[in-house]
Amino acid sequence: MPEGDTVWRTARNLDRALTGQRLTETDFRMPSIATVDLTGEVVESTVARGKHLLTRIGADHTLHTHPKMEGSWHLYREGTPWRRPAHQARVVLRTTPWTAVGFSLGITELLRRDEEGDAVGHLGPDLLGPDWDAGEATRRLSEQPDRALAEALLDQRNLAGIGNVYASELSFLTGMRPTASVASVPDLPALVDRAKRVLEANKERPDQTTTGDRRRGRRLWVYGRGGEPCLRCGTSIQRAELAGRVSYWCPNCQCDD
Repeated sequence: MPEGDTVWRTARNLDRALTGQRLTETDFRMPSIATVDLTGEVVESTVARGKHLLTRIGADHTLHTHPKMEGSWHLYREGTPWRRPAHQARVVLRTTPWTAVGFSLGITELLRRDEEGDAVGHLGPDLLGPDWDAGEATRRLSEQPDRALAEALLDQRNLAGIGNVYASELSFLTGMRPTASVASVPDLPALVDRAKRVLEANKERPDQTTTGDRRRGRRLWVYGRGGEPCLRCGTSIQRAELAGRVSYWCPNCQCDD
């Protein structure tokens, strides 16, 4: 599942390409909205809310999408072949300069503009959004002190935008294992601040890094490196499933309480 910075970048690209453009064709390949035709409407904006995308069309409609594990949005110029199979397309929005195609999206629904809160109102402060509130994010995390750190970070109701990669990486940078309790984190506000800084640093680039080293194999401290030596101490990185998600940690650099 993409991290919040990847979704933020997708929203920015869609917004730059589509905003102000009149739709020349729409194709919603979901049974519930397959008969809807928004041809002729003007795209007002696309914004990210955590890992959710809201594309506002005309005065009344909002296209709410979420990539989940397999989804992605692509932009194509006229006549350019698609990079994914057509049967994976869930949404096609055509304008004169661009065609935007949403492939394998986990959520695809059309809402009235006043229903946006029903789709994303449950989310916590957005790490890359205008509503970011570090104090509120810290408060929400601290409300369940016995919860495993990685699980709490992944809960979008606490703070929106962290996925599997950053949950493991932030745990490493904090010196705590993903299974450690939230209460055991020595400085929770510092962790929240670090989360904000990590996503801000990576939002403009596709090759995410938490180490500061952008060379292949050295961009991340622990995530995806199970069985490999820790970049800091050389200890073998561990991998395990936590609450249905895969976590990684260094047993030497990270403590469990």
